[in-house]
Amino acid sequence: MRESVGQPAVEIPTVVIEPTRGWASLKFGAVWEYRELLYFLVWRDLKVRYKQTLLGVAWIVLQPVISMVVFSVLFGGLLQVPSGGVPYPIFAYSALLPWNYFSSSLSRASTSLVGSAHLITKVYFPRLIIPISGVVAGLVDFCIAFLVLIGLMVFYGIAPTPAVALLPGFMLLAMVTALGFGLWLSALNVRYRDVNYLVPFLVQIWMYLTPVIYGSTLIPEQFRFLLALNPMTGVVEGFRWALLGAHLEDAAAPGGLFAVSIAIALAVLASGLVFFRNTEKTFADIV
Repeated sequence: MRESVGQPAVEIPTVVIEPTRGWASLKFGAVWEYRELLYFLVWRDLKVRYKQTLLGVAWIVLQPVISMVVFSVLFGGLLQVPSGGVPYPIFAYSALLPWNYFSSSLSRASTSLVGSAHLITKVYFPRLIIPISGVVAGLVDFCIAFLVLIGLMVFYGIAPTPAVALLPGFMLLAMVTALGFGLWLSALNVRYRDVNYLVPFLVQIWMYLTPVIYGSTLIPEQFRFLLALNPMTGVVEGFRWALLGAHLEDAAAPGGLFAVSIAIALAVLASGLVFFRNTEKTFADIV
């Protein structure tokens, strides 16, 4: 580059990318720097999901409501599944709300990398943003569907308990669980596309292993510790307790088993972050 006569040379800044080790390799700071990209990915997901649909965002409400009606007829009406002394529709919907958020977030996060292949192969940005956007996008659906729950509680004359202030904590646990498993599945999906077929089957089986359509009290007490191995048990039961605890029979505050669920969710998230980071360098070559 030629220098102009009488003008000093302009130094071009050089950015040196060096390998990092330990938790620093996860580059959480870089994720924050690219927060605007996270916003646009979330916005893109919302627009694409309901683009050219006849009912649009109404599907956000229809999906949990239809599931609630079906479960109420089959399990609450025909099979007489105990609902803890509260109407079965609100018993089921209060569990379907966090469960639907988790299942949809897990599905989006697990396929997010393959769906964003055109971005991964063309420009640099923290790849961790992609599965995070799949988890964050589900919060919009959750907030809209939560309005239906408020309407149901008003209709049945059920007032929330003071423990409702703990709902954000239970929601955070659902986000941690979805992101932790989503990181594992999204990274595996880049190499093994079998994950696309595994996730729907996994979510379906997982729902029946979670007390969504039944209460944990139906499980014999000596086997209830197995429920703690499923972090979503703590989320679903926590939601019911926070919203309906004063109206539920045998309602108990989260205890030791809930702490086990939290520990498992955090362990899955930590291992998922490490696995995602270790495989991240191969994404652009394989995807």
